Amino acid sequence: METNAIEIKGLTKHYKDFSLENMDLTLPAGCVLGLVGENGAGKSTTIRLIMDALERDGGTVSVLGVDNQSKAFQDLKEDIGVVLDETFVPEILSAKQLGKIMAGTFRNWDQAAYDGWLNRLGLPQDKKLKDYSRGMTMKLGIAAALSHGARLLLLDEATGGLDPMVREELLEVFADFAAQDGHAVLLSSHIVSDLERICDYIAFLHKGKLMMCEEKDVLLDRYGILKCTREQLRNIPEEAVHGKRVGAYGVEALVEREYMPRDVVVDRAALEDIILYLSKEERQ
Repeated sequence: METNAIEIKGLTKHYKDFSLENMDLTLPAGCVLGLVGENGAGKSTTIRLIMDALERDGGTVSVLGVDNQSKAFQDLKEDIGVVLDETFVPEILSAKQLGKIMAGTFRNWDQAAYDGWLNRLGLPQDKKLKDYSRGMTMKLGIAAALSHGARLLLLDEATGGLDPMVREELLEVFADFAAQDGHAVLLSSHIVSDLERICDYIAFLHKGKLMMCEEKDVLLDRYGILKCTREQLRNIPEEAVHGKRVGAYGVEALVEREYMPRDVVVDRAALEDIILYLSKEERQ
C-alpha cells in the first residue's frame, strides 16, 4: 500500500490580519492536486507550512510518510522539488553557475538532466538571472526541481507568466512526473483551466479556509450549469442551487445534479465555473 504523498490534519497558522484555519488535506501518491484560490487565500502559506519554512500554530503535516517537524524530514527534503512564486536565487548568477551550486547541495543532482531541461525550456546557460524574464526564472526553477531525483513536486504558480505553448509542455511534464511510481505533484495556480486538464484532486482555498478537497471528476459529475428563466428557477429545490447570475434574458445557476428534476436539462460545468460560483456563494 502506497503512502500518501502529503497528509495535513488541523493545520493552522495565524497572522495579524489573516488565518489559515484547521486545514485537512490529503494528496495520494501517483496524483496531481491543484490548489486554487484568490490572491491572499493562503496557497503560498500552505506550501511553506508543508516545507516547515513557517512555524505553524496547530495541526500536523506528514510528507512522504514523514512528520515534517522530525529530524528525518531534513534528509527527506532531497526528495522534494520546490518552485515558489518568488525566487530567492542571487541575480548575479547564471543558470550554469546555479547548476554548480545545486550539484554541491543535492546528493542526487543530475547535471545531464539539468542541462537537458535548460535546453528543452530554451534557457541560456551563461545569461545572468537579472536579465531573465519572470517566465524564464520560473522555468529555471522547474528545471532545477526536476534534476535531483525528487518524488514530490510543490509548485507555487509555476506556470504563471508562461506562454500557452510552454504551459502546455510543462503540464505534460508534471502529469508524466506524477504517473511515475511513488511520485506526486501539488500545483497552485490561478489558471483553473490548467488544473482541470491535469489534476486528479482539487483543493479550493478561500480566505484561509479550505472550502473543499475533492476528486476532480467527482466535482465535475456533481455540479452542472442550469440556464432557465427566473420563474423556472423558483421551482428548483433550494439546496440544489449554489449561486446564480441573473441577466436580461434569463438566469444561469450552478446546481447539484442529484437534486434536479429528471426533466430539467443541465449543461456541463467547467471547473472554473464551479470555483467561481462557490466563491461567490461564500461571499454572500
